[in-house]
Amino acid sequence: MITAATDMLLAASGDGGLPVPSMTEFFPPAIAFEGTIFEFNRISLVRWIAVIALVALFWAVASRARLVPGRAQSVAEIGLDFVRVNIAEEVLGKQHARPYVPMLTTMFFAIFFLNVTGIVPGLNIPSNSVVAVPLLLAAAAFVAFVWAGIKAHGVVGYLRTSLFPSGVPWPLYVILTPIEIISTFILRPLTLTVRLMANMLAGHLLLVTFFMLTNYLFFEAAGAVKAVGLLTFGAAFAFTVFELFISALQAYIFTLLTAVYINLSQEAH
Repeated sequence: MITAATDMLLAASGDGGLPVPSMTEFFPPAIAFEGTIFEFNRISLVRWIAVIALVALFWAVASRARLVPGRAQSVAEIGLDFVRVNIAEEVLGKQHARPYVPMLTTMFFAIFFLNVTGIVPGLNIPSNSVVAVPLLLAAAAFVAFVWAGIKAHGVVGYLRTSLFPSGVPWPLYVILTPIEIISTFILRPLTLTVRLMANMLAGHLLLVTFFMLTNYLFFEAAGAVKAVGLLTFGAAFAFTVFELFISALQAYIFTLLTAVYINLSQEAH
């Protein structure tokens, strides 16, 4: 039955019967200010909704904070402690972590909320699936770890420890220093950007594919092929749960790597 269904779906996709998601999903038409740098579209709207929801949630919890926490306050404190203890203090140490806890905490929860919009009904697109916000977050991480290095060693000292590691024969610096420049100042922010964007983009395309396929099988396919829709619906549900996990995981990885880069900048090689 699956072979027959596959043949039918391939035929349907060839004549336009089966909708197929494309990259146009990530370039919706403008809602306002079309053609300007202030262009506002559906993804921009989703970003604003995510940010407002995040601020409102923590504002509501903070405004009702008590010495004996309630359920909402307990959940918020668990999340805050997770970033402080398991990321900031674990990587940077208690002595150096405190100045960076607010930034790392904001980064973690902002990324998670901007990711999870991909599985929220009515929003249905992850805000980080387009390069602008991941690039902005990577730029913030870049500024943070460069500033941490300059603060710890001074401008000259930071550049020396980053680009001219000690204990290396001086002729090797001809090869090593360009590699360090690319690795530290180009690849770090670039990989932070691409990793976050690519994971959310791929996850969205996967979910859209399964849900569109399920809709087609249930309402347009003929005969026994409709039963295959139960399989695609089950897969869509499973990948929705998995996408929730990926949203949290990518927030954790991005924040953790930012803390690691800050720590590397602070410590001499």
